[in-house]
Amino acid sequence: MHSNSLITSGGHLHRGLAVLLASADPVLISDLRGILHSLGLRVEAVTDGKAAIGAMRTLDDAAVILLDAQLDGAANGELLAAIHDSGVPKRCAIALIADRVSDEWIARLREGVIDDIVPRDADATSWSTHLSTMRRGHQLYCELEQLRQIASIDVQHDRVTGAFHRETMLTLLFRETDRVQRLHGSLSVVLFDIDDFGHWNKELGRDACDGLLREVAERTGRILRSYDLLGRTGKDEFLLALPGCSTINAAMMAERLRMEVFGDPFLVEDEPGETIPVTLTACCAVTSSRGRSPVVVLREAEQTMALARRSGPSTIRCAHDSSLSGESGAGLAMLFPETEALA
Repeated sequence: MHSNSLITSGGHLHRGLAVLLASADPVLISDLRGILHSLGLRVEAVTDGKAAIGAMRTLDDAAVILLDAQLDGAANGELLAAIHDSGVPKRCAIALIADRVSDEWIARLREGVIDDIVPRDADATSWSTHLSTMRRGHQLYCELEQLRQIASIDVQHDRVTGAFHRETMLTLLFRETDRVQRLHGSLSVVLFDIDDFGHWNKELGRDACDGLLREVAERTGRILRSYDLLGRTGKDEFLLALPGCSTINAAMMAERLRMEVFGDPFLVEDEPGETIPVTLTACCAVTSSRGRSPVVVLREAEQTMALARRSGPSTIRCAHDSSLSGESGAGLAMLFPETEALA
């Protein structure tokens, strides 16, 4: 257990632990300060909700917050809502001091908004038990929440590259397509496949090639907008979903992939302290959603990709358009004057 935890392996409170007491009742503050000091705890008292929120932002992760249910804003839930929005419950354990345990407080306890409810007339022994149990429960809750978040990332993201899985990309594409249909906006996709990646698997091995795929994903991520989507849809195949992007701009993005992602060699460690440059290229297929089912759009992108591969490495092809081969890439800026929309 961490050294800054409220309890030790023997179940006793750590001396010097910070406790924030939020109450407008001077008698409660005086009595509780004496009890907590006798337990070796440091106490800071605030007398209104605004001051409590401000003080909470500076607390250590192991701190404990004691909130008087009679404080303005506590009874109607406004203060708890503000505390929840601030992110404090993810760091600190929170106990409510109340005369009675209402159904509303029980609901907050079950939701994880608070960690315990302590009677207003609790003595030192009761407080010691409540604080130890509450902090232990909060620590377990945080550990479970962390595991849940890790599991969620594993479910949605590719382990090697960190990009979305194919299934997740399909789900997100359905969401974006629904937005296109409702708002009559645009959505384009760019499917790109690394040329002859099997050759590098044989030459360099799996670990080195996993590193190459990670670098491809990282370089690609650097040229995307915050709301663009990147997924790994095959062994050496990636998919971009570009909301609000026309086919012309998507073709320009494909050219940026060719120049900015694959334009510079990738460095692979050959021996300790030595690296070798690896030049990768990729074919790109560009198509527009036009509000169609993502399944149909992906099928069209894959068919367009097959045509691009036939034209040779580093080919960009738009669905229903003529091939934009590597040699014609230099003229894309003239062909697509809307390039600046993606800059």
